Amino acid sequence: MTYVREGRPEETAALTGLALRSKAHWGYDEAFMAACRDELTVTPDDMAHGRTVVAEEGGRVLGFTTLAGEPPEGALAMMFVEPDTIGRGVGRLLFEHTVARARSSGFVRLTIDADPNAEPFYTAMGAVRIGSTPSGSVPGRRLPLLELGLVRRRAG
Repeated sequence: MTYVREGRPEETAALTGLALRSKAHWGYDEAFMAACRDELTVTPDDMAHGRTVVAEEGGRVLGFTTLAGEPPEGALAMMFVEPDTIGRGVGRLLFEHTVARARSSGFVRLTIDADPNAEPFYTAMGAVRIGSTPSGSVPGRRLPLLELGLVRRRAG
C-alpha cells in the first residue's frame, strides 16, 4: 500500500536522483539533463518546515513534492515520480495530499512551473494555464505557468 509521509533531511541525495530519473523519462538528452541538475537538486532547505512529502510503498520512495512560498500564495516547486510508477496514481496521491496541506496551511493559490510533458497531468488535476515562465535551467526555454486556486466556494 502506498502512503504519504514527511520527507527526511537524509533523503536529499535519494530525492535528487529520483528527480533526475523522472525528468529523464521524457527523453531529454545528456546536455539538457546536465543543465537541469542544479535546479533538480533537493537541498536541506527544501526539507525544512515539513514542506516536502514523499510517497512510499514497501520501503521504496515512489515520488515526492515540495511546497514553496508563504501563505497566502505559494508554488508546487517540485513534483517527481519514479518512471516505472507513472500511471499508477502516485502523482495524484502526492498532488492531492500537497494541495490539502497547502489549503490547511492558509495557501489560497499555488503556481506551477510545469515541464511541458507534465502540463496535461496538472490541468487534469484542476490547474489552469495562465501563461509561460522562463526555464531556470535552459536559457531561452519557456515553461507552462499554471495556477491552482485553493479557496473552496461555499454552497449557497
